[in-house]
Amino acid sequence: MRKKWGKLVAIPLVVTSLLAGCSNAGNNEPAANNAPSSTEAPADKPATWIADRKIKGLIFMGTDDQTSDINPEILAEIKKRTGIEYEVEIMKANKAIEGLTAGIASGDLPDFISFYLNNSGRQEMPVVLKAAREGMFTDLTPFLKDTKVYSKYLEKDYLPIDTNYGVMFRPEFNGSTYFVHMNINREGGKAGKLISGPYIRKDIAEALKIDPSSIKTHEQLYDLAKKIQAGNFKDNNGNPVIPIGPGYWGGKELGQIFSDLQWGDTDQWIYQGKDGKILHEIQTPVAMKKVEFMQKMLKEKLMHPEFFTVDQSRAEEGALNGSWAIVGDMHSYLPFNQDLHYLPLGPFNDVEGNPYQMQVDFKGAGGAWAIPATTKKPEEIVKFADFMASREGKILWQYGLEGRDYTLDDKGNPIPKQEVLDLKASNGAESQKLGFAGAGNYWGELFGKTDTDPMADYGEENYGDKLTGATGIGLKAQEFWKWDEKVANAITVDGYTPKSFLSEFPTGTDLTEAFTNYKDSLVKAYYSDSKEEAQKILDGALKQMQAANLDGYLKLLEEKNSDPKTKIKFKPSR
Repeated sequence: MRKKWGKLVAIPLVVTSLLAGCSNAGNNEPAANNAPSSTEAPADKPATWIADRKIKGLIFMGTDDQTSDINPEILAEIKKRTGIEYEVEIMKANKAIEGLTAGIASGDLPDFISFYLNNSGRQEMPVVLKAAREGMFTDLTPFLKDTKVYSKYLEKDYLPIDTNYGVMFRPEFNGSTYFVHMNINREGGKAGKLISGPYIRKDIAEALKIDPSSIKTHEQLYDLAKKIQAGNFKDNNGNPVIPIGPGYWGGKELGQIFSDLQWGDTDQWIYQGKDGKILHEIQTPVAMKKVEFMQKMLKEKLMHPEFFTVDQSRAEEGALNGSWAIVGDMHSYLPFNQDLHYLPLGPFNDVEGNPYQMQVDFKGAGGAWAIPATTKKPEEIVKFADFMASREGKILWQYGLEGRDYTLDDKGNPIPKQEVLDLKASNGAESQKLGFAGAGNYWGELFGKTDTDPMADYGEENYGDKLTGATGIGLKAQEFWKWDEKVANAITVDGYTPKSFLSEFPTGTDLTEAFTNYKDSLVKAYYSDSKEEAQKILDGALKQMQAANLDGYLKLLEEKNSDPKTKIKFKPSR
């Protein structure tokens, strides 16, 4: 998903108690929305026919990533090709993890569920793992063997290490798998061309005669912010700009803009230094150094006063209005910036002062689905997922309907209609109603976005590139940021995240709460009145981690990192 795969939220304290109270684990009675299939099929059924049945899914994701609104014409085409009446519903909750926890605890689930899970260290993993251990999900391995696309998951070296051993084929399950990880690239080592991180207004950079790529440290960022503050720059409404504004999607900790002040990747904060020691950020001088810098920035009004807490709508509005001279975090595919009036800033050095070097995951992953044990004929759900992940299914949910939304070139690849591109540019909300990803509606990603290789499948890396050419989405940012040069020198990594083993650690629940508290404590320390008060806040966070056996967990990481099957990728903040 475009926005939230990397957003982590706290595990509610009710997770354990709710799951412990699940009474329907292993129940063979179908859920209320679980409908068996019909054995009857049209005499002229297509090769893609599966069954005459309804499939309903419950989605534990945010509404800015998913929608339950699917175009009726596309639904009719799905029914025509597969026999499936497809329906999804989004579980409404303050946070997706809370919805997932409550939904599983209820035991009343439809044919399938889908949820965030970009790695086995995500907060969703303990929730779904406990449910799987209690028999609440169907073993999918026998059904995956009979698919065309998903059977690739069973091939040696197809999946990244974490997906293979940490999420899907965990040793404890002896070959069974209860979740299917999504967003797997067909080929390994390919870097995504999305340029994310801080962006600076082009007119301000030019007025100050600043090369955005020259800003590589927090000290240089401070000097730049001071110059912006003294420059009397205005936003689109004539109001003074704020030198550094929040990320486009709202306030949070942003490692990308302060990566030389962050020990490890955002929300992990566990890193192996050049001396070989594995430490949490709070055990290093980096934590207090970062706090002191943030306090200075906030005191001198060089940052938005709610940089870490502002809601998404206000943060987005500020970026659109040019109210932030520097947007703390955005990416190159945002429609409003395709003219590149905001330029990528940096990239910054890492915490040990090393110049930026691109790190590419062997294969990434994001999101997962599972089939409750209560679902009848689960093999039909898997077959439907396989259709959605096939080239025919992908074209349907990514390009829409032939004739209505696209034509075919002489190689059989889809060419979007110009009127669709025009509608998307002029009225995104209206184009989404067409019901496919190219137009802004991503419902098909739940089952279909895996084994991805768009250039091989459709002859273009991004939707519409063949028509837009050099003006294609994100291309200007890639050229400015010198993406080709950076990817040529990239390092490919494969492994687990530092937090991936919390579910097997005896005090993992307590330590997870302590890690979450550290994130909250950082923000409290930033806004505290003095260095001394901030130090007390961090000391309290460290004490909680130590009580949860932080040192024992770091020792476990040393052991895991010595095994090739559980290698850890200690990624610096990027």
